[in-house]
Amino acid sequence: MAVLLSLFPSLHPPNSNLKTLDSKLLPQSLEPAISKRHLIHRTASLISTVAILALQYPVPQSSAEAPPPPKPSPLGIVNTKSWFQYYGDGFTIRVPPQFQDITEPEDYNAGSSLYGDKAKPKKFAARFSSADGSEAVTVVISPTNQLKITFLEAQDITDFGSLKEAAKIFVPGGANIYAARTIKIKEEEGFRTYYYYEFGDGVQHLALFATVDAGKAFVSGAAAPQSKWDDDGVKLRSAAISLTIL
Repeated sequence: MAVLLSLFPSLHPPNSNLKTLDSKLLPQSLEPAISKRHLIHRTASLISTVAILALQYPVPQSSAEAPPPPKPSPLGIVNTKSWFQYYGDGFTIRVPPQFQDITEPEDYNAGSSLYGDKAKPKKFAARFSSADGSEAVTVVISPTNQLKITFLEAQDITDFGSLKEAAKIFVPGGANIYAARTIKIKEEEGFRTYYYYEFGDGVQHLALFATVDAGKAFVSGAAAPQSKWDDDGVKLRSAAISLTIL
């Protein structure tokens, strides 16, 4: 499952212990590509190591004690309680007004007649688009051991490493990273940790919100052309962050 694109070339040799999300599953704009460097062009996989620019701070050259780094500014979001709430397989997410449900239906014709019908796995657990198809909100679910080779199933997103380390899985190499956050949300049994990344190339802009539950990675994403993100980014970011595990 993934969110990643051919525009982002590999910056370093691949890490044999890591896999990247299938690029076909990222939140993608549904409109035709507007340049050869279109951010959402599909690729087989992402093999990249990315430094999270949002977490880098310049080191003072003075011998005096360096001041603490500034705190990241709050992410701009809106209240989504009035939006339609979509319930999926183990999750729920809020859908922006006027967005259409384009989630593919279950394909029960894919099964063998000898062993009974079996549903064909869906690429997207949920998928919605704006009326003109230029903006999209998606949810993808993937076994964690398909994202990082390990004998154990991840039970928390921190099992992928720190926010910076997990970017190797979730963020395409070469992307400009505008924001990166670790977000903890209170649930009945404690706090659940999510990783949030916002990135783009100046043509396309994406927001990604990811967590892990019972060996599965749940990733919500929102995408739009950069020209539209300036107006709709708060709405799209809010949709991505509304992902909740049931």
